[in-house]
Order: sequence, then C-alpha cells, then structure tokens
Amino acid sequence: MKIEERVVECLHGTALFRGIDHQGIAEMLNCLNPRIQKYKKGDTIANTGAPFHGIGIVIEGEVVIAKENIAGNRMILTVLKAGDMFGEMISFTEKKIWPVTVTAQSDSEVIFISPENLITRCEKLCAPHQQIIQNMLHIMSKKALLLSRKVDYLSIRSLRGKLCAYLIEQWKNQGGAIFTLPMNRDELADFFNVARPSISRELSKMKEDGLIDFHKASFKIVDLDRMKDEI
Repeated sequence: MKIEERVVECLHGTALFRGIDHQGIAEMLNCLNPRIQKYKKGDTIANTGAPFHGIGIVIEGEVVIAKENIAGNRMILTVLKAGDMFGEMISFTEKKIWPVTVTAQSDSEVIFISPENLITRCEKLCAPHQQIIQNMLHIMSKKALLLSRKVDYLSIRSLRGKLCAYLIEQWKNQGGAIFTLPMNRDELADFFNVARPSISRELSKMKEDGLIDFHKASFKIVDLDRMKDEI
C-alpha cells in the first residue's frame, strides 16, 4: 500500500521505529500492512470489551484513554498525542479485547498495526524487522514501569500529595521552569477520580500557600522542597 511521507515522518519519531530510517520504515509498512483511520472530535476509537484488532499509533490529533471503575465512573488514564502508541500491553494476551475506551479528543488520525505482523518475520526478510521487535520489547518493559508509577499515585493519600507528585513529574518531563499540563481540570479530576471542584480548589490553595503559580494550563513550581514533603 502507498503510505504518505507525512505518516512515515511521524513514525520516524516514535519508539516503535527507533533506529530505522525513512526508507526502512516505508519498506516495513509494506510488510506490516497497516490500516489508517480518521476520527472526528468525540468519536469512539475503541470501546471497552470490543475485539482488539491492532496496536494504534496517533498520527494527528489527541486521543484519551479512559476506564470505568466498578461504580461506573470514568477515569482518565492518559492523553496521547502524535507519535504516541496504545494497545501494546494487550496485543499478545490470550483474550484480545479492549480493557479501556479510546476516544478522539480532537480530530485525529490513527494507524493500526497487527501485533502478529510485528513479530512475524516477513517473506522479504527486510533488515529493520529485527529492530522493530527489539523496540517493541523495550516499549512493553517501559510501559510496565510506568504502570508501576500509576500505583505510586494511588499510594499517596491526600489529593494535594497526588497533585504535587503529578506536577513535579510534568516539570521534570518538560524540562522548563514554565510547563504546560497535558490535561485540563475535568481530565485531571477523572485521572485522580475526584470531583472537578476539588481539583480547582486544591490548586488554588497550593497557589495561596506559595507552592506553585499558574495561569490556566501553564504552571510553575515555586517551592519544590515543600511539594516533595507533601508527597
């Protein structure tokens, strides 16, 4: 199939295709036989309990990964942007159904790749295939560690402590004095499984107490040591 150069360019910056040049990616895609889907804002990409048909990589837009708890309340697990991948942790399980709901947060484009095609050496024996298998193993190991960090959030008792841990992590990831949160207040409330007013109220108190400063989605850590004490 003919893959547009912009898709190859996006995939070139992903962890799955790390170490593979543009030409190698184009050759790999011919072997992997992916499918590309476009979604409007608010469209459901995958539903909890639906059959799993492939690993998704966001090419354009943003998508939200969410899960409902036993009480039926929606909890956001993460927000993905161009180059981010989802579905890899269930791609090699025995029962292949989606354990989460994936929704387009904006007009989005996603490329889906069959996990069987990833690990099966193609007939052409293209050189990058071994590299992509190694990359996949590395990604899954890293994701397992990240899930462990999610458990760390749950172990923090206070909402302030959770917010401090989250803000410090975002600050470290973005590497600047001023950083932007990838989630809005509603999404943060879902992420921490609390009411939206609780998030806004606690952030305002943290600002009054001199821990942070913020304007809309832009944040600055004012007192790092005190924030660490809250965790």
